[in-house]
Amino acid sequence: MDIRQLEHFAAVAKHLNFTRAAREVHVVQSSLSASVQALERELGAPLFERTTRRVVLTAAGRELLPTAHRILTEVASARRMAAGVSGVLRGRVVLGAIQMLTWVDLPTVLGRFQRAHPGVELGLYESAVDGLLDDLLEGTLDLAYVARDDTPLPAGTRVLRTYEEELVVVVATDHPLALHRQVRLADLAAERFVKFQGGAGLQRVVEHLCAEAGLERRITVRVSDLGLLLSLVRVGLGISIVPLGLAERTDLVRLRIVPSYPRRTLALVARESGLINPAAQALLYALHGDDIQDAEGGLGPSDQPSPAEPRLA
Repeated sequence: MDIRQLEHFAAVAKHLNFTRAAREVHVVQSSLSASVQALERELGAPLFERTTRRVVLTAAGRELLPTAHRILTEVASARRMAAGVSGVLRGRVVLGAIQMLTWVDLPTVLGRFQRAHPGVELGLYESAVDGLLDDLLEGTLDLAYVARDDTPLPAGTRVLRTYEEELVVVVATDHPLALHRQVRLADLAAERFVKFQGGAGLQRVVEHLCAEAGLERRITVRVSDLGLLLSLVRVGLGISIVPLGLAERTDLVRLRIVPSYPRRTLALVARESGLINPAAQALLYALHGDDIQDAEGGLGPSDQPSPAEPRLA
């Protein structure tokens, strides 16, 4: 029995799904299944009942789970202590993020972080807001970038930093609206829309925005992939409402929404208990530097929305 096998077992027990568990521990599903099967052979008992419809813990699996969690917690603690003694940062840190994240250039920051700390195993997990918050509370994630609306964050989480970003309408370059620089949502009733449904946070903000403007969107396409959404807008299958930072990275025409210039709020969140993982503290500093002064205790001064001035010409 080795630690990796226990990590794989705990992940499957958490999700009761081999595909999601494999994604969490960053291995292919076949390797995860082989690892669990090897553990079962060593223990001499099946840990899961597997059918084509579901995965459930056996009595042996339920018996093992508390012990596995205790061992994994102790191993993580030992690794942190060893890293502190050696002076070399080691361990594992996992960052969660929504798809439409334009606040931070993650590839650049994470690449720089990995070169500076080669002993740290770095994970990045992309999901919808609700999934990210669940994983954060369960300890699968150390930090998460989420989109906010009026819904309160769940108990046990806290905001480290917030950012506001303007929402705009994007249209194809040959669309009649491309001749304009701004638009009222109430004037778009006849337009076809491509709707992004991969993130509940943005969906709720846009739906509230349209309801306030009295706009009932005529949605002809629903997608959960950003690249596909932009491609469909580009070929004229509809228009869409997206964050300005995303629109600026495309060749689509951006229209400011008047009169309110609406915005969405993004937040970097952690568990209320703070970041006890030194690797997570280092990643937090790499992402936002001194803007967040106290990752272990109270919030720093940057727990206020940072300004996002309109950048449309």
